[in-house]
Amino acid sequence: MKRENIASTIILLVFMGIGGCVFQEQPEELSETSKTPLMITSSAFDHEGEIPAIYACDGVSPPLEFSNIPENTKSLVLIMDDPDAEEVAGYTWVHWLVWNISPSTKGIEEGSVTVDAREGRNGMGTIGYQGPCPPVGRTHRYFFKLYALDIMLDLPEGATKKQLEDARTCPR
Repeated sequence: MKRENIASTIILLVFMGIGGCVFQEQPEELSETSKTPLMITSSAFDHEGEIPAIYACDGVSPPLEFSNIPENTKSLVLIMDDPDAEEVAGYTWVHWLVWNISPSTKGIEEGSVTVDAREGRNGMGTIGYQGPCPPVGRTHRYFFKLYALDIMLDLPEGATKKQLEDARTCPR
């Protein structure tokens, strides 16, 4: 399906998990060791803008830039999902899962994934990026969430979002 632009709201979110195994939302106040917040941006679209057609439907993954990665980060996790798919699918649709991204990585280039990172299963059951493709005339929001972890995740390529979420918590 080809379209000029996908009527979508792109949300770039940043989360942190430094200091524990659990993914945690970034605190309102930054600690003394962190002067600036972890950031994720894209040169391909603006925050809350429309995603260009090259990254939609059967397109390639967009370029993403990471900055202000906390000092003690062991790995980064990227999750892209669509909460508005719930009305049709009954759950938040997964478009991309990437984990064990090196903290020295400054981002992900268009149409690629970083070396040594692993990708999970998207909503179609395939491994890798699946571009947004909402029903014609509908606007969906797509969330790109970046997590900084103090661990590497022991998950095989092709893991699901549930497996990723289960792996992020500390053993009891």
